[in-house]
Amino acid sequence: MVEKIGSRQQQILKLLLESKSGLSIDEVATALAISRNAVQQHFAVLERDGYIQTGVLNKTAGRPVRSFVLTAAGINSFPKQYAWFSELILGDLKNEMGSEAFQRYLHKLGSNLSASLLPQFEGKQTGERIEELLKIMDGLGFNAKAVTDLDSGEKAIEACNCIYHDLAQKHEEICELDRTLISALLAKDIEQVECMAKGGGVCRFKIIN
Repeated sequence: MVEKIGSRQQQILKLLLESKSGLSIDEVATALAISRNAVQQHFAVLERDGYIQTGVLNKTAGRPVRSFVLTAAGINSFPKQYAWFSELILGDLKNEMGSEAFQRYLHKLGSNLSASLLPQFEGKQTGERIEELLKIMDGLGFNAKAVTDLDSGEKAIEACNCIYHDLAQKHEEICELDRTLISALLAKDIEQVECMAKGGGVCRFKIIN
C-alpha cells in the first residue's frame, strides 16, 4: 500500500519534476539544505512506492554518480485537471448537440465499449457475467458489488463510488453510459433506481429478468 507523500518528499518530487534529466542524492541534499543520509531515506521510500527510479550513471572526475528521475506515477502525483477538461468538452458537446442527442451519443459510447468487452462474457450464465462485470467495474474504480433483495429476490449492482460524480451532477446524461454498458454485458434489461449524483447513497442498477 502506497503511503501519503510527506512534505519533504513532495519537495524532492518537485525538484525532479523541474530536472527531467534527473538529480543525484548530493544535488538534492544541497538544494534542500538537508543531509545526504536524509535524502537517501526519502529516496528509498519514494523508490519503494514507485514514484522515482534510478536514472543514468553520470561519470565525473571522481566516483560515478547515480541520478534519480520521476516515474509516470511520480509525474501523476502532481495535480491534474482532468475533470475541468472533461467538463469543458462535455459542456460544449451538449450545447452543440442538445440533451437528447447527447444522451444518444453516450449510449453509443457505452455500446462501443461493451462490444470490445463482450468476448470475455461469451458462454457465461448470469451469475458468471455479474462476477466478470464486477471485476471490470472495480478496475475502473466503481467499488461495485452485487446485492439481492431478501423480500423480492431481485438482484442489483451497487457502485459505492461514482467515478465521474462532479460531471454527472452537471450532466445527468452521463449515467446512460453506465446503464448501456451494464445492460449489454449482462445481456439483461436494467433500471437505475438510485444515483449518487442525484443525492443517493450509491448508484444502484436493478437487474430485470
